[in-house]
Amino acid sequence: MPKLRGLIRTAGVLTCLMIGLVTAPAAHAESAYAAYLDLPSVNGDGAGGGGLNPALPLDPAELREALDEARAAGIEPRHYATLLHQYWLVVATHNADIDLAAWDPDRGVAANTRTFTQVYVNYLRLNNSHPDFWWTGLAGLAGGSFASGFFDMGDVSALLGVPGLHQLGGTVADLLRGTPPQLLDLLPADIRALGTEGERLTADDLAWYQTRLMIMQKHIFIDQVPMHEAYAADGSAGVEEMYRAGVLDDNAITAWREVATGTGAGLADAALRMTDREQNQIIADQWDVTSHGRGSMGRVMTYVSTIAGKAAVPGVRAPGVFAPVTLTAGSMSLRAPLPDFNWADRDTRWNYITHDLLPRYLELCANPAVARPVLAVPFPVMLSSGRLVQRLPDLLADMTAQWQVTT
Repeated sequence: MPKLRGLIRTAGVLTCLMIGLVTAPAAHAESAYAAYLDLPSVNGDGAGGGGLNPALPLDPAELREALDEARAAGIEPRHYATLLHQYWLVVATHNADIDLAAWDPDRGVAANTRTFTQVYVNYLRLNNSHPDFWWTGLAGLAGGSFASGFFDMGDVSALLGVPGLHQLGGTVADLLRGTPPQLLDLLPADIRALGTEGERLTADDLAWYQTRLMIMQKHIFIDQVPMHEAYAADGSAGVEEMYRAGVLDDNAITAWREVATGTGAGLADAALRMTDREQNQIIADQWDVTSHGRGSMGRVMTYVSTIAGKAAVPGVRAPGVFAPVTLTAGSMSLRAPLPDFNWADRDTRWNYITHDLLPRYLELCANPAVARPVLAVPFPVMLSSGRLVQRLPDLLADMTAQWQVTT
């Protein structure tokens, strides 16, 4: 009997060992996602290269495997939020034909030029593939004007490089010298800065500003495009999971629930909410940093962008037409064809968006027969037509002719 009991114990040990061997793959499977739980998003603001956290892979199959395992294990979405966001970001950059690993604003303009353009190409691609994605259409059309300004700023060997900006600043300086002191004291500080500081802009200032634009562009992409890809692939379930994970807030999920209604009112409300998220949540702080950077040059460059900015939306007014400078001092008055606001400032930027840019865009979307051809214009054509380098001579002539002082 003792011998029999010994054999039974031995068999039991062997059975346990065999069970351990059988269950080992399960433990290994858990480790495929366990290392990715509760990771912070350390690059969500777009300032660095690559994805959201260097501990996460950039391979979509590997991310999807870990994500599916976490779901199957019943892990709450808030624990795999960054993994989920990274997965849809990798899907988004793959579909946009962008190399996420190489996307690093600090690498400079030359290394990022193709990506900078491709972001806007992708916005229009998304809208043309999914006409109910109204925000992406606006991002493509409005973004085109900023892309034009981006390349204008970098075109240092041509008309609107540093010499062109000096010419713009010099023209304003000449106009200021002929303006009565009583009116000069009332002029917005940005116009005075352009006239006094614009001629001192350097190529280094412009390169810094372009890097700031690239950071904000990547930040917007990281935030907005993954949720669009999640909805395109999985419908409401895709974005609801992002909401449960905390990647999306109440405003964002309400926007997607409005998209799901398919009604014109719902799509318009979604576009407003997403634009609000983009401008007032995602990049508002980054615009603040940009406008206060490089001494006075941050304000000069953001104001020049305001002068140049005009989205390719039918009927939209340029900022200087929407809100021109109009001043009165006693019996004298001045009307200048320059914007009475700076795009970098939150309240006045949002006022322009909600009282001109967005209403005109929503009117466009309400008429698909008109909207589809506009949104189908190839981005290179849109980019070329928006280049200020082509419009600078007329702009300077208009500025001189329309700078009117009356007594």
